[in-house]
Amino acid sequence: MSSGHVTVGLVFAFQTFVGSLGNCCLLFHFISLHFSELRERPTDVILRHLTIANSVVILSKGVTQTMAAFGVTDFLSDLGCKLVFYLHRVSRGVSMGTTCLLSVCQMVTISPWTSRWAQHKDRAAQNTERYTVLIWILHLSVNYVILACMTSTLRSKNMTQKQDFGYCSGIFKVGIEGSLYRVLLLVPDVLSLGLMTWASGSMVSMLHRHKQQVQHLHRSHVTPRAAPETRATQSILVLVSTFVTCYTISSTCHLCIALSKNPSWLLVNLSALLAASFPTVSPFLLMSWRSKLCGPCRVCVNNTNPPV
Repeated sequence: MSSGHVTVGLVFAFQTFVGSLGNCCLLFHFISLHFSELRERPTDVILRHLTIANSVVILSKGVTQTMAAFGVTDFLSDLGCKLVFYLHRVSRGVSMGTTCLLSVCQMVTISPWTSRWAQHKDRAAQNTERYTVLIWILHLSVNYVILACMTSTLRSKNMTQKQDFGYCSGIFKVGIEGSLYRVLLLVPDVLSLGLMTWASGSMVSMLHRHKQQVQHLHRSHVTPRAAPETRATQSILVLVSTFVTCYTISSTCHLCIALSKNPSWLLVNLSALLAASFPTVSPFLLMSWRSKLCGPCRVCVNNTNPPV
């Protein structure tokens, strides 16, 4: 075993440990809130599902990549390969969908009562759990095609037109059928990314208008009421920006792998490392900003009627 394999294995092991620890701590916090007497906020529901999805992303890739980097071969059966890649794709999609939902919810939350989004504040607060369940159902259904594509390296040794991921192999269709599969997998990601970008742009515009109003209030010696909501929105914008950056770099690596018949060992491992970068970082961002995200976002539950 070369020193490069050992280094990559240690990096994956460290990322898996740190990411799992952070997500477990955050998940325990949200579960305790769920069973406490405190009223659960819609953002807490979204963040709980986001944390679960991020945990599955880290475990589905981190453990297998660590074992493969340390030279353990053929440790997954054909069914195991299908399940690992299926769970990874589903949890990755749910992570994107819930991050998108979080940004849209906050955009609706901070929208002024004079805007067209004011009437949706009640719906955003009451149906958050349903939206997150629909996101899970969508990605569980769409990514079902992955089960037909993946197989173990042991079973696929004599097969051609395959992509080797170290511990599993992918047999991907070509032609019109293959293009339809790729479009089917890509559409939810594109829609989520588009909604995220639109919601983030709307929030930036609202923050700019709010800044101008705050300057006017300061000149009038009046304490601005929306400052906590502004800080929470800024935190969510940073979280969304981190996700988009990690997703863009990871997607670039995935595209390089898809276009290569025999992707290099380094490229495959780099792609897996980047795929788990946001799930590893996000719990620590959320924990550091928890005081900003909790109190201000009561507006999702409490401010359901316009001020008199």
